[in-house]
Amino acid sequence: MVAAILEHSPCILLVRPEEDLTRQIYRDLTEAGYDIAIASDVERSVQQANDLRPAMVLVDRASTGDAGFQFCRQLRAIGNRTPVLVLMSTDTVSDRVACLEAGADDYLLKPYRSETLLQLVDLYLETPKNNSEQLRFGDLVLDLTTRRAIRKGREFDLTMKEYELLKYLMSHPREVVTREQILENVWGYDFMGASNVIEVYIRYLRLKIEDEGEKRLIQTVRGVGYVLREP
Repeated sequence: MVAAILEHSPCILLVRPEEDLTRQIYRDLTEAGYDIAIASDVERSVQQANDLRPAMVLVDRASTGDAGFQFCRQLRAIGNRTPVLVLMSTDTVSDRVACLEAGADDYLLKPYRSETLLQLVDLYLETPKNNSEQLRFGDLVLDLTTRRAIRKGREFDLTMKEYELLKYLMSHPREVVTREQILENVWGYDFMGASNVIEVYIRYLRLKIEDEGEKRLIQTVRGVGYVLREP
């Protein structure tokens, strides 16, 4: 089943959500001006995502199981960078790691608050400013137009949350920022999950920007937070 697509309205694809959740999301997003398409068959959802070219994809982890994460992996494998938000019923470190490893951009716990979902969707669908502004720290460059990072000529993609986290750190070079500051400024909506989500995203940022054995730039300040500085 696919909802009718209105011209010029951003389309959001829901991958096999539960019936009650479908009604809630449909109401929240259509009232906010978005069009909704529903992929009832998770195995065909990758093709549907390519055909529809939605602005965003929401995957219901509870009803899709491992197939939902497989969908994310297949989408990324073919080069599709559409933002993917996973709706989850539990919030463990293994859940968050699984989301990142599958290629999802972020997750939202169920049951969710309507304003939280809308703020998160708006964040991901915000159009980057049409300029060539960059942030630089040592040999690390963050392009604010493409939302990609470059280190020693090596360019790599970031999920939206990785981008926001790195942007915040690079906007405060050599300044120790607390975990509370990071949660407030990077997770700007009402954060409901465990605070150690920061460690998960720091880990994946480090894996990307240190992939070729580069020196560590994101330093841990034990018991306080993090700082971007030369080793």
